[in-house]
Amino acid sequence: MCLCPVQNHPRSFRFFSTMNLSAAHHQISLSDGNNIPLIGLGTYSDPRPVPGKTYVAVKTAIDEGYRHIDGAYVYHNEHEVGEAIREKIAEGKVKREEIFYCGKLWNTEHVPSMVLPALERTLKALKLDYIDLYIIELPMAFKPGKEIYPRDENGRIIYDKTNLCATWEALEACKDAGLVKSLGVSNFNRRQLELILNKPGLKYKPVTNQVECHPYFTQTKLLKFCQQHDIVIVAYSPLGTCRNPSWVNVSSPPLLNDELLTSLGKKYNKTQAQIVLRFNIQRGIVVIPKSFTPERIKENFQIFDFSLTEEEMKDIEALNKNVRYVELLMWSDHPEYPFHDEY
Repeated sequence: MCLCPVQNHPRSFRFFSTMNLSAAHHQISLSDGNNIPLIGLGTYSDPRPVPGKTYVAVKTAIDEGYRHIDGAYVYHNEHEVGEAIREKIAEGKVKREEIFYCGKLWNTEHVPSMVLPALERTLKALKLDYIDLYIIELPMAFKPGKEIYPRDENGRIIYDKTNLCATWEALEACKDAGLVKSLGVSNFNRRQLELILNKPGLKYKPVTNQVECHPYFTQTKLLKFCQQHDIVIVAYSPLGTCRNPSWVNVSSPPLLNDELLTSLGKKYNKTQAQIVLRFNIQRGIVVIPKSFTPERIKENFQIFDFSLTEEEMKDIEALNKNVRYVELLMWSDHPEYPFHDEY
């Protein structure tokens, strides 16, 4: 079953129609004709996950009903993700075409000639023939090379000149080669999206933009812009729970302690996290909560047996404080740092 997302009908209704959503059927359409499940498992971990933990998490998720896995080369665990996926395919639990895997192009590989080898490295780690979505992880280029965080003698990240349009053309070639089904971006603001959308000779436009999004940071303006261009928002940090002080604003109030979310959780016999995830999928936003705890992975998926009223949706939307937890301030002097602009 495929459902039309709110992105395709920006004027017809404010919140996404969830009447037909279920644990078994929760895909929405992308503008290129492919589909994306509304909830996925995030596999990022800081510090790096204990060996074997990602493998167990992905297997647990697939058993629970997840069909969308979000990963990246820089997470250092794509080999475990691939092993878990292939094992579940071998068991007959899922077919390859039922799994949606998103991979990411890192900042040190924006040079067009490096894009295809980067994707091929991900495919080799996963031991898969193709991935479903490949996205530019950040619109900021670093010095090309094998170092993930290239630094100068003073410990500062070495930047490189960014040419997002040239990088995008290299991604388009990867799609033409049959190595990826859909193309997207992450952490792009409106100006950076327009660079791609208005590129002369554009062959494939971005179908997704992965950004931070939750009730304290609803991204209303960016969401509206993306809706107008048939770009689906994918929400990372949808629970606002990461508190790493090196790149997260830990002075911001914890989202899941909010009184309204607590009261709604009591009403529906759900956790605050489940309320928050349900809020975003009813906006037509894909959520990718990360967890390596089996109980939490299962809990996060249990959001298809209740629905928030339109009034409750508006109340949660009103919680917006424009609080961005993931600020990435250590790179704020990069010419393409995306968070200086309003959206």
